[in-house]
Formats: sequence, structure tokens, C-alpha cells
Amino acid sequence: MILVTGATGNIGSALLGELGGGGAGPLRGFTRDAARAAFPEGVEAVEGDLADPVALKSALDGVRSLFLVSRLGSDADILDAARLAGVEHVVLVSSITVQTHPRLGPAGENLAVERLLQDSGMAWTILRPTQFASNAAMWAASIRAGAGVRAPYADTGLPTIHPADIASVARVALTEAGHQGRTYALTGPEPVTARQQVEAISAVLGRDVPFKEISRQEAHAQMAAVFGAEAAEAVLDVTGGDVNDELLMVRDTVARVTGFPARAFRQWAAENVDIFR
Repeated sequence: MILVTGATGNIGSALLGELGGGGAGPLRGFTRDAARAAFPEGVEAVEGDLADPVALKSALDGVRSLFLVSRLGSDADILDAARLAGVEHVVLVSSITVQTHPRLGPAGENLAVERLLQDSGMAWTILRPTQFASNAAMWAASIRAGAGVRAPYADTGLPTIHPADIASVARVALTEAGHQGRTYALTGPEPVTARQQVEAISAVLGRDVPFKEISRQEAHAQMAAVFGAEAAEAVLDVTGGDVNDELLMVRDTVARVTGFPARAFRQWAAENVDIFR
């Protein structure tokens, strides 16, 4: 039995789709609202909150492998419950900022979860993806309204990753030998700037999407209102304000692990064009 947390998210939904079609065995998806979860046929939906010990215990019953998106509950409690339930292997989604920007608060939080897992006694695989292509969805409402996109650091290119590639690496780690005790830094196939992302969205929409570069200060004010000042600072640092060679590096990990090249941003844009219409 494999349990997928974050099962309706960008990574979890893609992972269930891959596992469901590959004869991986019994599958279970953990979701807050089973009635709204469109899981593949054969996936058992378990409804609840990872912060609820009763729901967590029920979800883990009989599970041997766990796909864990951190901070959906107390990660220490989740890992303790998994160990007590007999889980043998955990695949954890962390962040590349653990190695590129260790001074940042979110990176420290991810590192703490990694260490909890490594000290848990269970086998582990850690995935450290870079910026998600799906982050561009935050522009959807503005694009639909015809207002275009306003973003800082317009010409800083990060090797943005398609969430389905993270799912593909997780699927291999969960179902094939040789990945326990490994940490994988994951990127897309090429750097892509904010300006280029908007150009790709324009191309799949078939209409021009206006783009304007704004200052860090203006971007911080907008982000802080939603995420808080500290989180806004961290996001702005890793999207252009404090980039380094390690963050900008394109890695071939997806292709080496899965046997298939990483998907380009334009593929994500084409697959999700309806959210921008």
C-alpha cells in the first residue's frame, strides 16, 4: 500500500495518475474533501486532516510506502505515526533552497523535516525541487481580466520544473530499487525568466499578455499582504534578489532517474491554458 499526501495538489494528483497506470499495487490518496477528489479508478480516497491523529492513524493503516508533502500537519507527529504504523519508506518533497539558500527561514524548516525523516529509522528518499512551473498560476486572475502580469526580476531565469516531473521521480523512488537514502535536486530542462513565461502563456492563449517589470519593493508589498513579510523576502530572494550559481544550475536528475527528459515550461502552459482564459 502506498499513501499519497497532498493527493489533490499539483504533484500528488500527477503521482496518483502515474502510479494508477503502472501496476504499483494498492493506492490511497489522503484528502481533506473526498467528495471533490477526482482520483483515478482504483485509488482509495481517505478523507481527513493530517493534523488529526485519528484520521492520520486510519490513513496509515496497512501502508508501507508514504509520499509526504511537508507542513500539511506536524511533520514530527506524521513521521512518528508512520513509523508506528509500520511504514518502511518515505519519499519527502523538500526544496532546493536547503542547499542554495540555507539561511532563509523556509529552507531551515525544510532541512529540519529532512533530518526528522533521516533520524526516523525508516528508509527515505528526499526530493529537492526548484521553482515550480505551476507558480505561474498566481497570474491567472490578472491575465483573465486583461490586466497582464507585473513581476520583479523579469530577466532572471531559473530552471523552473513541471510538477509532473517531481511526481515522475517520486513514482520511480516509490516503486523501484536503488533510491533509498538518496537526495535528488530537481530542475527543469532550461532557465526560463518571468518575461519568457508570460510569452509562453501568450503563445498558448493566442493573444498578447501585457508584462511589466516592477521593483522589489512593490512586489514585496503585494506578497507580504498575502504571505507575510518574511515569506515575501524569501520568495523574492530565490526568484532574483539573491540568486547564485547553484540555484541557476540546470540538472539532469529527472532524465537520469525516470529515463525521460524534463518537461519545458511551455508544456505546462499548454496543459493549463484554460486557467488563463
